[in-house]
Amino acid sequence: MGVGGRHMRDANVQMLEGIRQLDLVGLIGPRALRAVIQRVVAIRRFLRHEAMDLVVLIDNPGMNFHFARIAKQAGHRVVYYITPQLWAWRPRRMSWMQRRVDHAVVILPFEAELYRQAGVPCTFVGHPLLDEMAASYDRERIRAAYGLTREERVLGLLPGSRRGEVRALLPLMLKAVTLLERDIGPLRLILAVADTVNQDEIKQICEEAVVPVHLIAGDPNGVMAAADLLFIASGTATLQAALVGTPMVIVYKMPRVSYLVARALVRVRSIGLANLIAGRPFIPELVQHQATPEHLAAAGCRILQDHQYRDAMRAEMSRVKSLLGAPGASKRAAAVILDVLERREARV
Repeated sequence: MGVGGRHMRDANVQMLEGIRQLDLVGLIGPRALRAVIQRVVAIRRFLRHEAMDLVVLIDNPGMNFHFARIAKQAGHRVVYYITPQLWAWRPRRMSWMQRRVDHAVVILPFEAELYRQAGVPCTFVGHPLLDEMAASYDRERIRAAYGLTREERVLGLLPGSRRGEVRALLPLMLKAVTLLERDIGPLRLILAVADTVNQDEIKQICEEAVVPVHLIAGDPNGVMAAADLLFIASGTATLQAALVGTPMVIVYKMPRVSYLVARALVRVRSIGLANLIAGRPFIPELVQHQATPEHLAAAGCRILQDHQYRDAMRAEMSRVKSLLGAPGASKRAAAVILDVLERREARV
C-alpha cells in the first residue's frame, strides 16, 4: 500500500483511498492548507492503525520526517530511501535518523560513512540517474536531429525547473551569451525546457533579450550531449550533465533573504553534486553575488578556449561517474528493503 502517482499505480501498489499525492504543486491559500492537513491526518491514521511489516519512506524530508516518527511510535520498522541531506544543512539531526530509521538507503557514495558514523545502519546503492541515462550519447546524431552541424559551437542552457529559477537565471545567462560571443564568435543556443515551466514565458524572455534560442522540450540529456558547454542551474541536472560528460558552469541566484537563511544553514562549500562527490570544486560555481553575466561569460570562455582545462574537467566527470557505481540502483534498493523485511520475519 502507498501514496504516490501513476508509476506506483502501474506497479500494482494499492493506493490509500482519497490520497492521490502528498504534495500540492501550484495550489496556495486555505484550500491547499486544508488539503494538506486532511492528507497528513489520513496517513497518520493509516500508520497508527494498519498492521504492516515495514514502512518505506522515499525522499521528501518535509513530510517524511514526521511520518517516520509516527511509524516508529506505532512499532513499525522504517527504511528511508534517498535520505535527506542532513550532512549539508543540519548535521546535528543525524541523531534524529538514528532514533527513527532502522536502515538508510543512500544514493551518494560519501553518505554511507556519514550515516554509519551517526549510528544509522546504511547501504549505498548508487544513483538512480544511472538507470535513466544511456551509457553513451551519439553527439553527431543528436545534433543532426536538432538541425545543428558538427562544426558549430553549441551552448546549452538549463535555467532550472521552477518559474522563479528561470526568471532569475535565464536573463543572466542570455546577457552572458552576448558577452561571450564578443570574445569567441557566434554560438548556437539550445535550451532544455523543463516540464514544470511555461514555454511561452521562456520564449518571451529570449525575445526581450533579442537572443535567438532553440527551445527543446522533453530531452535534457539530448541538450547536454549536443552542447560543447552548458550554463546550468544548481540541482540534480548538474550531476546529470556530469554523467553525460559535457563541461559546464553552475550558476544560482535566489532572493537575498532566502540566500542568507541558506548560508546560515548549509554546511558544505559546494552546491554542485558532482563537486561534492569528487571532493573538490572542479566545476566552476557562481552563486548569488558571483552570479553575474561577466563572471559567467569569463568562466565559459575559459572552458571553450583552454582545451587542457576542458579535458581535465571531462576526466574528473568520468571519475565521478565511476564513484556512483553501476546502473541498477533501484534493484539494489529493493534487495536491501527485502533483507530488512526478512530479518524482521526471522525474529518473529
